[in-house]
Amino acid sequence: MKIIIVGCGKVGETLAAVLSQEGNDITVIDKREEVVDDLCNRYDIMGYVGNGVSYTVQTDADIKHADLMIAVTGSDELNLLCCLIAKKAGNCHTIARVRDPEYNNELGFIKEELGLAMVINQEYAAAMEISRVLKFPSAIEIDTFAKGRVELLRFKIPAFSTLDDMSLYEMHNKLKCNVLVCTVERDGQIVIPKGDYIFRSGDVISIVSTAKEENVFFRKIGILSNQVKNVLIVGGGEIGYYLAKILSSAGIQVKLLEKRRERCEELSELLPRATILHGDGTNKQLLDEEGIAQTEGFVTLTDFDEENVILSLYARKRGIRKIVTKINRIAFDEVIETLDLDTTIYPRDITAEYILQYVRAMKNSIGSNVETLHRIIDNKVEALEFIIRSNFRGKDIPLAELPIRPDILVACIYRRGKIILPRGKDVMQEGDSVVVVTVNKGLNDINDIFMAK
Repeated sequence: MKIIIVGCGKVGETLAAVLSQEGNDITVIDKREEVVDDLCNRYDIMGYVGNGVSYTVQTDADIKHADLMIAVTGSDELNLLCCLIAKKAGNCHTIARVRDPEYNNELGFIKEELGLAMVINQEYAAAMEISRVLKFPSAIEIDTFAKGRVELLRFKIPAFSTLDDMSLYEMHNKLKCNVLVCTVERDGQIVIPKGDYIFRSGDVISIVSTAKEENVFFRKIGILSNQVKNVLIVGGGEIGYYLAKILSSAGIQVKLLEKRRERCEELSELLPRATILHGDGTNKQLLDEEGIAQTEGFVTLTDFDEENVILSLYARKRGIRKIVTKINRIAFDEVIETLDLDTTIYPRDITAEYILQYVRAMKNSIGSNVETLHRIIDNKVEALEFIIRSNFRGKDIPLAELPIRPDILVACIYRRGKIILPRGKDVMQEGDSVVVVTVNKGLNDINDIFMAK
């Protein structure tokens, strides 16, 4: 596919990297020549220096032959105008990033009236992801499928856990819980476990189930799963605003610490249920005075990764139950992984997931499109949701009889309101929503799960 990306910030760079790796023909547009040159050299893509809103610049970038235009500049209005011009100049699909809270309730109207394929508010999406783990603090990460009815949850087995030294087969027989283990992470290795796999404390496990069944499972293995009662948020940007609003609406006590006085005044009006504090979140004395030791949830959302990491490490030292750290930059992922920060959020990756999902669906407009896509475990594993269509060649055949690739697990079947965690005798029927987990990337269609003939 030929894709044009306008805006080469953190999100634009991530999209260029991910989409070019999938074999797409990528062209980027940005006003900064040095940024364009850098991306073109690193990812072997095309680039144009100029204003992405300009009809001339879009024409030079060959918008007339583009399949998709993605606008992710720092301005919502510019993004929308880029897409509008692209629709007129090239009649291609368009995706715009729109972040301003004033537009958030109007995204459906904007999408429909401007003919956009997708409108993404990555700050709101990031806030939703953070709110899920604060409501289920034992989780490192929670992703949803089947319109929120099915969850994929990652957690670490604590020391002296019931699961320590227990096999997967024993877990199912002794605990009698309706959960399916998808992956296990140990010593930097990722495996899709078989029945004889022995769990160890420190393993990070991904399970698929419903929220209700997950609660039962965690109760049986002795892990606390109740949501936090109070949260301290450091950073009053858009993510902080959305998160405070979501948590306050759920009855969670929220304190939000922001260093800009004028922003504090805005937030006080926008968030009447939250306590807005003016001050520097890196001030240790201030954090202690505001009761960090009594806080159950701690979220760092400043614009500086170094501040977020240091604050989270201090919160861990104080024994806070749930810690979430926002990371913006890409270069030091390997270092971040070694710090055991609990949950880390990368807003740029959330945007990339949504767009990658759409691109794969565009590539496969005839078969079973990708309905939902989540990249987990530092983007090393993909969990995808497909709807079974009439052309699926494994329809109504027991899973045990299908030639499914060894690197793929059929993790869940959602059928007419019923969630099935599949065993060998289960079948996939037309209309089912199916979640598959794989350590290999690039699935575009449910038929891709089969071994080559």
